[in-house]
Amino acid sequence: MKKYKLKTKKTLSKKVKLTKSGKIVRSHQLRSGHLRRHKSKQALRRHQVPITVSGEAAKKLKRLLGQA
Repeated sequence: MKKYKLKTKKTLSKKVKLTKSGKIVRSHQLRSGHLRRHKSKQALRRHQVPITVSGEAAKKLKRLLGQA
């Protein structure tokens, strides 16, 4: 039986970064540009740091990225 390649979900590949060690890093939603002036500067600074995704969510994201 022939194995098929997994296609990469392009929208996810733009939002998430896969590191060299295999971890998945994502940006925080609050940092996005919508209505930033109403958010506190402290909150915007706090959410500049990228978040590593772990556990079951990381497995699902890797599959969507074609890294099964």
